[in-house]
Amino acid sequence: MNTISKRLDDMQPELITALKRLVAIRSVENPGEGGTPFGLEVQRCLEEALQIGRELGFETVNMDDMVGWCEYGSGKEMVAVLGHLDVVPEADGWKTPPYEAQIVEDRIIGRGVIDDKGPVVASLFALKAIHDAKIPLKRRIRILLGTNEETGAADMKYYLAHGGEIPVAGFTPDGEYPLINGEKGIINETYERSMAQSGDFRIIRLEGGVAGNVAPDFAMAEVAGPEGYEPPEAEKIQVTKIAGGWRIEARGVSAHGSHPEEGENAIGRLALYLDSLPFEGDAAQSFSFLANKIGMDCFGTNLGAYLKDEISGNMTFNMGILFGDGKTIGVKLNYRYPVTFEAADCQPKIQQAFEEAGWNRTAHLHKQKLYIPEDSGLVQSLLKVYRQATGDMSAPKSIGGGTYAKAIPGILAFGPIFPGDEVTEHRPNEYITVSRLMENAKIIAAAMVELATAD
Repeated sequence: MNTISKRLDDMQPELITALKRLVAIRSVENPGEGGTPFGLEVQRCLEEALQIGRELGFETVNMDDMVGWCEYGSGKEMVAVLGHLDVVPEADGWKTPPYEAQIVEDRIIGRGVIDDKGPVVASLFALKAIHDAKIPLKRRIRILLGTNEETGAADMKYYLAHGGEIPVAGFTPDGEYPLINGEKGIINETYERSMAQSGDFRIIRLEGGVAGNVAPDFAMAEVAGPEGYEPPEAEKIQVTKIAGGWRIEARGVSAHGSHPEEGENAIGRLALYLDSLPFEGDAAQSFSFLANKIGMDCFGTNLGAYLKDEISGNMTFNMGILFGDGKTIGVKLNYRYPVTFEAADCQPKIQQAFEEAGWNRTAHLHKQKLYIPEDSGLVQSLLKVYRQATGDMSAPKSIGGGTYAKAIPGILAFGPIFPGDEVTEHRPNEYITVSRLMENAKIIAAAMVELATAD
């Protein structure tokens, strides 16, 4: 591996130049633009990455602008490195232009440098170093270039549906070190019910949250009611008089849907408050259910769906969005079950509880769990590479979030973020240090060789 490491050091200027080429393309999804699957800039970024692959001497394939790949070696079997070229929008707060990949001291700053264009370029040059070192391989190495990781992995669904070869093993440098070998199953559901209102109190409008997978920090209800009524005071609830009623605002603390317990759910807080008001009929039933069966609970306990295991911990439950117009009420849920369980251990209980309370499920999306035991060959091979490179003997992780590894069978998330490093993906001033970029390239090269030469 010393030869590969030396070759990568020699190619560092070219590697950084290639990364700058990719970062310069604003590859944010814009589906259908110009007849492309995910937008003209995403397509252009895919072609640029494939061009870099060709300049490095690799065979390349573009599968209908959905996914591409660069490949080296021979043999019936293939190992894969799965990366993606699409990025999230840049938003505000950047100190440098987000699509110029400027180097400030040791930091390369730009949208996508850590998620995931930097790791993609590191993988391409790692493969070039293996080629130049003439390492004998038993399997082909394919770098898969995805284009839709950020919004649903339709790229890899297309790849699999259209005969894309499944690797015998592989990894995606789109997670964390030392290794992620467990990812909870994720279920997104929407439940709605009609709300025929009666009595002196009526809902005019309900809203709260920004996404199912975010614990909301704000929720609001506009309520019509009789003159002279004084709504009660409550912590983190603000009541403002409006024509014919009140605007009720609940405040919370935002958190990621994989760890809703780190926040305070404003929708749950609002439901608890509305349940204290003298609504009647459907409205009263709706708020009673949301308050008593969910409220501020983050684990599905009151719905009878709570699960826990030693590997990945608690099931998490998040009520991410609230909506309503006085005739209907709806909520969007995001819940995640531990890796040793199945969706059938929790989902039917949640659906039954809602349906018994008069709600109907109107949307459902399930991302299966991923778990490969620590004693498996793939986990041990990748841990061996990481431990030899860093001396860190940390155990692999199980997480509540989902990575690109779920998109292709036989893949685990392996890097690029090291323990203790600042996490800047999806944030303004996203960066990777030059030293970490090169360290990733060397670990990726070693992992490629390990998987492509193993018996």
